Amino acid sequence: MTLKVYSIFLLISLSILNLRASDYEITVLATNTANFGGIGEWSFSALLESDDEKVLFDTGFNENTVLHNANLLGKDLSQVEKVILSHFHGDHTGGLIKLRKTFMEINPKAFSTVYVAEGFFEQRYDQSGEIRGFIGGFNDVNNFLNETDRLGIKFIILEEPKEISENLYLSGPVERIHEKAVVSPGFYLKKDGKLFDDLVHDDQSLGIMTKQGWYMMSGCGHAGMINTAQKFQEIKNKDVIGAIGGFHLFRANNDVVEKTALALKEFGLKQLVGGHCTGIHEARKIADIAKIKTENLSHGAIGTVITKDLKILRSSVE
Repeated sequence: MTLKVYSIFLLISLSILNLRASDYEITVLATNTANFGGIGEWSFSALLESDDEKVLFDTGFNENTVLHNANLLGKDLSQVEKVILSHFHGDHTGGLIKLRKTFMEINPKAFSTVYVAEGFFEQRYDQSGEIRGFIGGFNDVNNFLNETDRLGIKFIILEEPKEISENLYLSGPVERIHEKAVVSPGFYLKKDGKLFDDLVHDDQSLGIMTKQGWYMMSGCGHAGMINTAQKFQEIKNKDVIGAIGGFHLFRANNDVVEKTALALKEFGLKQLVGGHCTGIHEARKIADIAKIKTENLSHGAIGTVITKDLKILRSSVE
């Protein structure tokens, strides 16, 4: 290859790379729907892959779900070092310890740095006042901390937004301004011997800053989609062009769904990949109101991919 031809080839290659809207490809590893041997369950997890790193957002419910589905999809998790846990619930934290145990011999740093929001380690209780933690398969938070400490897992607790890698931001705790908290019945906090509702103040989301704007990822969206989108716009005043994950709208009434859809339309939402607790009907209604094109709406399943140019590659079960 002559120097002139090589130079042209290099320029074309760099131009193609610059066309990529996002630094990260996203693959869904845990959600409700699967086929061809995948494990579907009430949970969420997604793998983010850039040219430089792999990051895992949430870890599923059953300790084997993410491992099984990653193997099925040919995804090597041994180089995942950063983990984001959206909130304490077991359907998002259940796989962490097994993942660390599985890969720590191959890569001592694998699954060793975990980002959580303030309030994550507060002890939860049931309505009778008995300990009900549900965190990573443990009811007692101290037992969970003892085990993760033994395995060399370091937790970074966020009180505010943080950029954890280039163009990869965590919201930290999200203020409840436009929406009330979506609580999970049966979980309580205790203060001065009295129980009160757990409002999941440790709920946090991930924001990818793409060339087109924010692409946000939530595990359950307990803080609310509108509140979360606004939080990212406070970090950088860009459109929120995409959303993926669980958004806890599956039991929401029509007024709530319509309010959410209208707000997301104003934020600039162009793509929605629902899953877990979003609700198929609710995602469809948001897409209709926000004028999201059919090719940009997905009811995410195991193996659904968002490419770096923000195209949806659908799992066949869709």
